Amino acid sequence: MAFELPALPYASDALAPHISAETLSFHHGKHHNAYVTNLNNLVAADASLAGKSLEEIIRTSKGGVFNNAAQIWNHTFYWHSLSPNGGGAPGGALGAAITRDFGSFEDFQKQFSAAAAGQFGSGWAWLVSDSSGKLSIRATPNAETPLTDSAVTALLTCDVWEHAYYIDYRNARPNYIAAWWKLVNWDFASKNYGR
Repeated sequence: MAFELPALPYASDALAPHISAETLSFHHGKHHNAYVTNLNNLVAADASLAGKSLEEIIRTSKGGVFNNAAQIWNHTFYWHSLSPNGGGAPGGALGAAITRDFGSFEDFQKQFSAAAAGQFGSGWAWLVSDSSGKLSIRATPNAETPLTDSAVTALLTCDVWEHAYYIDYRNARPNYIAAWWKLVNWDFASKNYGR
């Protein structure tokens, strides 16, 4: 069974003005779709991958297979980390955990933004939790993903590959990150934290 490009969880213009419909057209319609096409071609050429879930492929593969599979998963997770009704600060258990583990929401924002802006080259910034509920921030290069670490659960992510922001923000990654905060889907992050 071939992998399919997951639909966006909102209209392509729903994140404007922070992320434009043009960016989503290229980012989702071209980049994300290319990873799906590439992975399907790689799976078709390797019988050992037949019938494996995306997560199984990510956890057991390397090289091009891993890169394309992980980028499919990372991007799907990223789309859900955003919402046209997002932004602000989380409440509930996640909000309390952020205050506990980072001192304040503002301190968390600063640390997360620094990790996202400071990721050299292409990659991702993640909020993750361990099995005890303790939160931490991770920056991962290229297609690397917390999914390969069974000790943590990904809660939300910010894509800092240039294709995530170059149409709208050119080389000003910090401006994109500032806009990303206005779209953060805290409901999604809170559900992940409750798992």
